[in-house]
Amino acid sequence: MVDGEPRPWLPSPSPAMDEITFKSDTVLSDVHLHTPNQRHLMVRLSGVGQPVFLSQFKLLWNQASQTDSGAEGGNHRAHHAEVTSPARSSCSSEGVSLQAGADATSQEGVAAQLDEDGDLDVVRRPRAASPSKPSGPPRDKVHPMILMQEEDDVLGDEAQESGPYDVIKIEHTMATPLEDVGKQVWRGALFLADYILSQRDLFQGRTVLELGAGTGLASILAATMAQTVYCTDVGADLLAMCQRNIALNSHLTAAGGGVIKVKELDWLKDDLCTDPEVPFSWSEEDISDLYGHTTILLAAEVFYDDDLTDALFKTLSRLAHRLKNASTAILSVEKRLNFTLRHLEVTCEAYDHFRSCLRRLEGLTGGRLRFAVEPVDASFPQLLVYERIQQLELWKVFVEPVTEPIVSADTAS
Repeated sequence: MVDGEPRPWLPSPSPAMDEITFKSDTVLSDVHLHTPNQRHLMVRLSGVGQPVFLSQFKLLWNQASQTDSGAEGGNHRAHHAEVTSPARSSCSSEGVSLQAGADATSQEGVAAQLDEDGDLDVVRRPRAASPSKPSGPPRDKVHPMILMQEEDDVLGDEAQESGPYDVIKIEHTMATPLEDVGKQVWRGALFLADYILSQRDLFQGRTVLELGAGTGLASILAATMAQTVYCTDVGADLLAMCQRNIALNSHLTAAGGGVIKVKELDWLKDDLCTDPEVPFSWSEEDISDLYGHTTILLAAEVFYDDDLTDALFKTLSRLAHRLKNASTAILSVEKRLNFTLRHLEVTCEAYDHFRSCLRRLEGLTGGRLRFAVEPVDASFPQLLVYERIQQLELWKVFVEPVTEPIVSADTAS
């Protein structure tokens, strides 16, 4: 046999340990797995054919009961908080106390029955013996409920039981390819929303820019206090979903007079799109207002891809140099643990890259701006019903102009 010719009887080399042997293009947010009592109603198909659902997240404007801390292990119950809805304060002087766990049914008093061998004894009642009219309320159907898009009150009795100011309605998808994860609801956005609702003085009357807003949940709640919120992301279909969610919750922002403007902001481009033919483009007036008045920037759950994380930090730095006022960026991230074949251990590569970007940003010197980074204590109250876990973190980046002259070592000597 001649050297260099293929040897078909030899097995092909096995792939390297860090080589991907299978892949999946579907990403699923687990937010809805922890809210089983909520109805997720399919209302339409998106522009790319994805099922779009409508869910409601309960707002705990006035929480009267003291419960466990979500930062100490996390569940969907809220801290003791005295936060009053701006809509409520304009309509009534009396608050309504909400119980975050009201949707959960009590299981006390139910004991498992075992047979003589210690196995679970399941007693099945004959169908004929079942009452024709059960005494309790009928069980909810488990299949999705498909509604007409033009229906206004799609949540019906559930929204009326809680009151219109006690829920935020969000259109979203349940599972998407990686490039469309902004259409899902993520815990990091709910965590950021908790912080926004607990820091009313910080947001009152401000101009806010959210980067990678996704479904717009954080922007909507920021607008209950802020004067103007620029809700930005990429993709006409996603931005149209943001616009729809803003309309669904206009009653929450109307009382405070906040305005939400949905705009496209691509982190991979240096300039804002001003072409009037492009949907969600910027006007010169909006750009002037953005750079002239913005003092708070937000970003939640956008640090899952290293390239996009790099692009976001470049955008953050570029915007900071164009803003006329000192600003604060509030970043929400979930520390996701993954076992990798490359390291043969549990790692948090996306989170680690995010932290390294924070350190590089803080280490920038020689410019006209100073960046200071600090973590946010997660003990602020939980004001939305979801599962708050320990892996959720908030970071603040303070951007301030450098007032003192920068002296180099050569000059000082």
